[in-house]
Amino acid sequence: MPDDYTPATVADVRRLRDTLDQQGKKLVFTNGCFDLLHAGHVRYLEQARALGDAMVVALNSDQSVRALKGPERPLNPETDRAEVMSALRAVDIVTIFDDERATSLIEAIRPHVYAKGGDYTVESLNREERTALEKAGTQIRILPLVPGRSTTRTINKMQAPAGGEAPATDSGLLRIAVLGSGAGSNLRAIIAAIADKKLKAEIAVTLTDQAESGFRQIAREAGVPALFVDGGENPRKLSEAAQKEIFEHLERARVDVVVLAGFMRILKEPVISAYAGRIVNVHPSLLPKFKGANAPQLAIDEGELESGCTVHLVTAEIDGGRILAQARVPVNIGDTATTLHARIKVEEHKLLPQVLNEWRERGLPVRGAGPS
Repeated sequence: MPDDYTPATVADVRRLRDTLDQQGKKLVFTNGCFDLLHAGHVRYLEQARALGDAMVVALNSDQSVRALKGPERPLNPETDRAEVMSALRAVDIVTIFDDERATSLIEAIRPHVYAKGGDYTVESLNREERTALEKAGTQIRILPLVPGRSTTRTINKMQAPAGGEAPATDSGLLRIAVLGSGAGSNLRAIIAAIADKKLKAEIAVTLTDQAESGFRQIAREAGVPALFVDGGENPRKLSEAAQKEIFEHLERARVDVVVLAGFMRILKEPVISAYAGRIVNVHPSLLPKFKGANAPQLAIDEGELESGCTVHLVTAEIDGGRILAQARVPVNIGDTATTLHARIKVEEHKLLPQVLNEWRERGLPVRGAGPS
């Protein structure tokens, strides 16, 4: 392998595809970070190559890996990853792309077969990539995973003490992930509480379904990982692909507690089960009253004399998990949902950091422990 190894261009890949097409043969396409190559990758690539007559691997660039997986990745630079990948017998050609998704590459190459690992289903593929594949007439094949082999698992084993799981944090601080969709006022309150040493925690990652949200801007200004996850077309529900992506981000970040701070979509599997007892939400009502959306307006409509906020554990039942703490505010004559919610938020900004700071003292679980 020459020292000045250079990955293929899109034009190179397209020429290979067209040559194969003229010969009645098939080009297999797969994409990913392939940051730390292991046996699971190698076996998967062998299976994928068997689906056609040549295979191209599209690698996420260093820039796109950071956008997808956070600032600590990749472990290996793109040119090194490309060189190692090209040396595998199953791989015929390697290219690198800068986007977070391979959509434009799929549109340009129009592969005959698209291969993806068994942690996906056709339905959980990124919707833009899936649309591009369907327009190209590409056959989609989902291949089985190799049990026990994954990059995240490998990294965690490397970081773990002998015979144990990687510690959630070396600092002893509660390691949290914060999910939000809006202005980010609760995130700002958490950051301030940490800075003021009122909350003994560190923010491992923030995730948002709104790429240009105030929430994401606050995270960036604070210097914490601020990742965007495309939630799908339904503004209240996460797509299967988004549920999976969020789970992967949380696993990579090795978080103790998942904090929902104005996150407007419903978490389901695999996050709900994997983080049972470790997902907390702040809701603008005195639960069990006024679950779901528009709680401040519902309190006004019902003629309530007081409202408030609730910090509770998250389960599959919407706003139905164990109540951890509540704070009360009066409902004033002439209140609108906006004015009432503003007063509720003042209490949220105090209550949520307080509960997080008392997490271990309350006997609530952290990474490596089951739900209490």
